[in-house]
Amino acid sequence: MTPERDPFGRDTRHEPPAITPARGSGKYAGMAVVYLLAGPTGSGKTTYATRVLAPAGAVRLSVDERIYARHGRYGVDYPEDTYFAEQAPVVEEVRAELVDLVRQGRDVVLDWGLWRREERQDWRRIAEAAGGQVRLLHFPVPKAELLRRLNMRNDEGHANALGVTPEALDDFLARFDEPDDEDVEVILPDSRDEGPYTAPWPRS
Repeated sequence: MTPERDPFGRDTRHEPPAITPARGSGKYAGMAVVYLLAGPTGSGKTTYATRVLAPAGAVRLSVDERIYARHGRYGVDYPEDTYFAEQAPVVEEVRAELVDLVRQGRDVVLDWGLWRREERQDWRRIAEAAGGQVRLLHFPVPKAELLRRLNMRNDEGHANALGVTPEALDDFLARFDEPDDEDVEVILPDSRDEGPYTAPWPRS
């Protein structure tokens, strides 16, 4: 282990985070903030969005919860192979709502995994074109911990409790593009609970 890495191999060369989210200063002062979340299933994105960002004033937009409300549980109430057809109109709806909120000056958190680099770039362009400042938050969690969390969630039956097998998780991780070369803020897991609750630090 190098001095810049913790036992999980995560980069620790970041300044300590602030206690609460904050808007930027300088050229970013007063701009709406759009939080994009990067992390696989079970990494704590929804927990963080609901317990940290939403209470701080960000409007949370969840693709998965809207699909669940309309179609039920993935692989139970509708076939797995129809997921992307069900997802497409919801994503467009969320996109339009995000743009409208940013133009109103509202902070937004897009509670969606954004596994691929191209997806993150597309949403960054959308948010910035609407006049927002983007903060990309990465949720790195070791595979063993992801498996533990997913095993606990698999039988819960709510919108964010997709049934995920170890084989499916391997597939998810293989398709996840690590945002190492992007403008990203790392949210480390809190050992006291299953989710990371330390807020991102302010931009200068």
